[in-house]
Amino acid sequence: MVYVTGDTHGEFERLGSKHFSGGPGDYLIVCGDFGGIWDDSNREKYWRKWLSQKPFTTLFIDGNHENYDRLSAYPVTEWHGGKVQRIADNIFHLMRGQVFEIDGVRFFTFGGASSHDIDAGILEPDDPDFVTKRKRLDREKALYRVNRVSWWAEELPSEEQQEEGLRNLEKYQYQVDCILSHCAPSSVQDIVSRGFYRHDRLTDYLDRVKELCDFKVWFFGHYHANERIGKKFVLLYDKIAALADFLCDDSSVFS
Repeated sequence: MVYVTGDTHGEFERLGSKHFSGGPGDYLIVCGDFGGIWDDSNREKYWRKWLSQKPFTTLFIDGNHENYDRLSAYPVTEWHGGKVQRIADNIFHLMRGQVFEIDGVRFFTFGGASSHDIDAGILEPDDPDFVTKRKRLDREKALYRVNRVSWWAEELPSEEQQEEGLRNLEKYQYQVDCILSHCAPSSVQDIVSRGFYRHDRLTDYLDRVKELCDFKVWFFGHYHANERIGKKFVLLYDKIAALADFLCDDSSVFS
């Protein structure tokens, strides 16, 4: 079976046997902000090893809180019809704009999102005034990030990635069973945030995918809530959804 959950941010307790009963042959998909490839700390290494010893296969798309420098170091290969990066024998990053056939289900994947926690901007670590600026922002408890330390421009897709996604969808006549993204299409984001979050080139791109594709269900994370939006869109955070329940339109099932 295939299961889907939201942002993990390097916190994988919900995937333990007390909460999740996935076994051999099962797949657990994280809808971005995986957080398992971040700083290579001992804590991170522990959880990555812990996850690699689970009987199920963990799959994830990328979010806006990923270390793209570290993630890019993993080689790209093909798996189940699309491009992936193998993190461990049973942990795979599902790359942007790919179509996969997994457990009899056709998926389209497109990670990434705009960070919403950067109201105070992005600091450059080579700025001569970096330390002074950082101390001031910390005192003010401001929301900021540091370029290529806690924020990466790659959180948003390149034009090439977007074009590749449309080409891959065209190969399948824009027909897939399930779409996986981190942020939502602009029109769905407006419903989730009541217009609070601004559109960007990725949310607008996903709106185009929404209009072009014939799909059954679309899972996304990013907004830290669990909610069904209409018949086809499912926002996930800390809940785990069995894909089969949503393919058969049972909107009430979360584990």
